[in-house]
Amino acid sequence: MAGKSRFLEDIEEALEKSKDTALSRLLFTHQAVPYPITLCSSETFQALDAFEARADDIVLASYPKCGSNWILHIVSELISADSKKKYEHPEFPVLECGDPEKYQRMKQFPSPRILATHLRYDRLPGSILRKKTKMLVMFRNPKDTAASFFRFHNDVPDIPSYGSWDEFFTQFMRGEVSWGSFFDFAVSWNEHLAEENVQLILYEDLKEDLPAGVQRIADFLGFSLGGEQLGAIAALSTFQAMRARAPETHGAVGPYLFRKGEVGDWKNLFSEAQNQEMDEKFKACLAGTSLGEKLKYDTYCHV
Repeated sequence: MAGKSRFLEDIEEALEKSKDTALSRLLFTHQAVPYPITLCSSETFQALDAFEARADDIVLASYPKCGSNWILHIVSELISADSKKKYEHPEFPVLECGDPEKYQRMKQFPSPRILATHLRYDRLPGSILRKKTKMLVMFRNPKDTAASFFRFHNDVPDIPSYGSWDEFFTQFMRGEVSWGSFFDFAVSWNEHLAEENVQLILYEDLKEDLPAGVQRIADFLGFSLGGEQLGAIAALSTFQAMRARAPETHGAVGPYLFRKGEVGDWKNLFSEAQNQEMDEKFKACLAGTSLGEKLKYDTYCHV
């Protein structure tokens, strides 16, 4: 359990840093994208440029609050079932978070390594692209993403809070939140979704049929597991099951990471004007694109 406790220590350290950080001082900019000073640093990004990927690494890419912990759990369980050994996370699993020496330590980790990230495609380390590692890219409709992002900021006691939903929405639409613009992230990944080493996963699809989603992920990653094993993984990966274990798996922040997990919670926050503003932004950025169609915006983002 030593690796797991290091992961929890990293979470606790980030929360401790957040206690003394005002919202106005939370972000720093690297290559025109804002990141939280409590998790990332310029020195870490410089070290990340030289990161050495392996061909059998598994990249899990998502914008914040789009289900990254969910898909991380599913893939961890698939690896555990395939190897018959519990998969541990010796480091904070988000690739760009942590100290600059992290990547040297990661050289000692057994394969396959899970590389979770909130980076845009064009910000990934070059070795990941050269090795053509398999990438699962998870998306969630932007209205629920924004609502979940806001509630996370304002519910976790030690994280800087926004004065109001209206304030957060304005910053979100400007891309002035951690990891920048949802729409810039989406546009950067849209161009690469047809590549054979990239697989799109929708949060809403997992909510609708989790066993089918687990099967699809297993097939893409090449895990040959029986139906009983996949069913057991799906049972362990329901929102309720993950929420029940959250204090153990994610420490103090666990209950806030797994708050409601609903589709459509945005309706409790968005005004009519905000609905219209995001509809127009989506149309301008993603209308007519492959990703725009696959996100089923009309289904999930209209009243």
